[in-house]
Amino acid sequence: MIRIKGLTKKIPGGPKVLDDLSFEAYPGDFIAIKGSSGSGKSMLLKCLALQESWTSGSYHFDGKDILKGGFGAKLKLRQEVAYLEEKPFLFPNKTGLKNVIIGSVSQTPAWRRWTGMMRSDDYMGAMEMIEKRGLIDKAHQKASTLSGGERQRMAIARALVHGAKVIAADEPVAGLDPHSADQVLGDLKALCKEQGVIVVAVMHQGDWAERFADRIIGLNKGKLVLDVRGRRLTEREKSLL
Repeated sequence: MIRIKGLTKKIPGGPKVLDDLSFEAYPGDFIAIKGSSGSGKSMLLKCLALQESWTSGSYHFDGKDILKGGFGAKLKLRQEVAYLEEKPFLFPNKTGLKNVIIGSVSQTPAWRRWTGMMRSDDYMGAMEMIEKRGLIDKAHQKASTLSGGERQRMAIARALVHGAKVIAADEPVAGLDPHSADQVLGDLKALCKEQGVIVVAVMHQGDWAERFADRIIGLNKGKLVLDVRGRRLTEREKSLL
């Protein structure tokens, strides 16, 4: 469970990007973040994943006070909350399988990133996760040959192999064709329902959010102005964003 209270992020010498946000998220939630450009959507994800520092507020994750828990609590959270950029980085000359096993910088020891070595149990776990993403035939292809949707799903497999309980995804279907977008969002939705993963995703396209999300959170100039169940938004609700 995630409990955010009073999250404020101020750029030094600049304005507040996030202003006193409070909300909770529970295992299995698929939350879409909506708002216009500059509303603070991406910054919210980065704060959730501790990619950005907080100016003020409290952050409880699985009952632990993260911001007061010291280095160890922050490190553990960075391992359990995976931040997926719009175009997630994969090592282009390594296979999809090796990218999944190697993981991101915060998830994997330096020696494994450098050598790409794997144990048999690592191999089996990664292959199982890749197969569940529908990419078993892509496991031994170089990442540079994968499509945008395949790269997203491979990045999701990587996050799960390394123990992610939360996926913070920034525009995960931007630039994808409708079929690929359906695959990526359907995959995220299935993770919520089947494994209790929490997904918090910035989604520009309103129809995707309305179709797939359990909740829609709306931001306007860094303030939370909307928090409703996933459904078609009314014109009044859209006007708040």
